Amino acid sequence: MINFFKHISLRTQIFLSMIILVFMACLLILFATYYQYQNESIDYNIFRLNRKESQLRKQINYLVEKNNLLNQNDSLWKNYNDEFNAVIKIHNVNYSIFNMGGKALFTSFLPLKIIANKYQLDIELISKITNNDKSRFLETNDDEIGKFQSSYSVLKDQFGTQYGILFFPYFEDVSFSENELNTFLQSLYKIYLVMLLVAIVLAYFISKYISRSLETIRMKIDQTGLLKQNEKIQLRNATRDISSIINSYNNMIDELEKSAELLARTQREQAWQEMAKQVAHEIKNPLTPMRLTVQNFQRKFSVKDDYDKGKVAEFSEMLLEQIDTMSEVANAFSDFATLPTPKLVESDLVKITRRSLEIFDGIDVKFNSSHKEIYLQLDRTQWIRVITNLIQNGIQASKQGRTPKIEVNIIKEVKSVKIKFIDNGKGIPESIQSKVFEPKFTTKTKGMGLGLGIVKNIVNSHNGSIKYETGKKGTIFIITLSLLNQPHH
Repeated sequence: MINFFKHISLRTQIFLSMIILVFMACLLILFATYYQYQNESIDYNIFRLNRKESQLRKQINYLVEKNNLLNQNDSLWKNYNDEFNAVIKIHNVNYSIFNMGGKALFTSFLPLKIIANKYQLDIELISKITNNDKSRFLETNDDEIGKFQSSYSVLKDQFGTQYGILFFPYFEDVSFSENELNTFLQSLYKIYLVMLLVAIVLAYFISKYISRSLETIRMKIDQTGLLKQNEKIQLRNATRDISSIINSYNNMIDELEKSAELLARTQREQAWQEMAKQVAHEIKNPLTPMRLTVQNFQRKFSVKDDYDKGKVAEFSEMLLEQIDTMSEVANAFSDFATLPTPKLVESDLVKITRRSLEIFDGIDVKFNSSHKEIYLQLDRTQWIRVITNLIQNGIQASKQGRTPKIEVNIIKEVKSVKIKFIDNGKGIPESIQSKVFEPKFTTKTKGMGLGLGIVKNIVNSHNGSIKYETGKKGTIFIITLSLLNQPHH
């Protein structure tokens, strides 16, 4: 059955499944109806049995008390056979009476086994009757007149004393329940036929609608790719489940776009790192011999004229400064290209940050922390570089004629720590806001624009994140570090 469903279309699967479910529901209702009618029939016949037995008891007790048959010789019962036979005509039921020893006192109808036992109840049967909680024993009989229930119950006088056993055959009246059941089932068959036809029509249109929606989704998925221009699915009047699938697909498209952007950024960074290695190598190679040559020239070259001597010294010093500048550029490229894996140790973030800020003497730097101590897994050296780069960036971003003011705030939250670097600079131009953390050449008088790229790499290596908010009044860089699985103090 399972293999069969595997080889047919989804539309056909939905169609057949709905038809099968409706058919099974019809069968279930049919069996439930039959079971209910059977129980009602049993309850009805038990009610009739109890009613007949109650009527017989009242009539027999009346005759026994009237004729004073209690505590008398059993042979006296024969004198009143006419009165006991009259009860048969009144209630239209045959019955027999036995004493507590099982001997027949009055008989009108008996099962074959009692007749074969010489009109005597056996001891085992008497025990079943008397030891029953309801003082009644039902037995199924099947002889030449058909199948019936033999009812045995104990007769008691007005004081509750047992004086005999009542027997009567009970033939179940099933004609009414069977006729009612047949009539109901005939009506039910017609209803089931209409339901089945309606189910077929509904199953056809529903399966068509669902399969059409899924086919649209399938086509979109086939066209989806990491490096493609993926379109989101817009489907009107979709069901909740289909809408859920569409939302999941659209969310996947958003994630793919982020992944594609991240991939492109990673590729750019790798390209920059490779270029940085080459640039650093090419720059560093001639710098050392150049420096040594200039220094050697200063030592050996002798000029008698003081003016010329001053000019040579000035020229040599300028060359050395330019060589030092180029060396710094090469070191910046080298640092960006070969940023080492952080050596994480348990460190006090507040202490490291405060000490790192102390070197900026003469700069208006304010420091605030929500806690005196905040311990994290940090690489001390790399974190100092983060602080230094961000402070220098804030200083260099200040407007002309305005004194640089920088504020550093550390805020400990439930699951993370936020470090904010706030400056009063001119803000980041909108044209380059999307490329702030990318390595680039800069319009600054010094530096190569690699500082923020290094900062981002260090923060990422600490499983953190960095973002910024910028405007005309300055820029705020916000670093977030997780507190999960961190030491507690």
